[in-house]
Amino acid sequence: MPAAARRGPEPVRAPADGPALALAVRRFPNPRLTGLGGGLFCVAAMLLLGALDALLFGSSLIAYGVLFLPVCVLTALWVRPGDLLTAPVALPIAFGAGLFPVADGSAGFLGSLMGVFTGLATQAGWLYGGTLIAGVMVLVRRVRWVRARRRRP
Repeated sequence: MPAAARRGPEPVRAPADGPALALAVRRFPNPRLTGLGGGLFCVAAMLLLGALDALLFGSSLIAYGVLFLPVCVLTALWVRPGDLLTAPVALPIAFGAGLFPVADGSAGFLGSLMGVFTGLATQAGWLYGGTLIAGVMVLVRRVRWVRARRRRP
């Protein structure tokens, strides 16, 4: 076996004239999720962030909304080009699912459900803003993908 094959892949290096930020961006994971995978990522991330919000911030809906924005951006970036249009659809579902740990449900399941609906009503700005950000990112990626496909012979 050659020595290069035993060492593994070469590390990614920034160009000599490039900034250190380019190197940091290249090291960031770049998964390509299917539409279902993107939806599962959103729901799992928001459930986890909702539970962390309930533990660390005392169920702060503002903190939950702020934590929703990076999930929107990552979902829009990580969904593969063929499934881009599914990302903005999965985000509101994930926002609602993640509200269950954050919702103030003192009277059992129906109280939790009422807390989720109250959270959806009062935090609609975060929901619409995050979905809008992801939607714009997805549309830009989709247009670039379609143009690149048309340029190929």
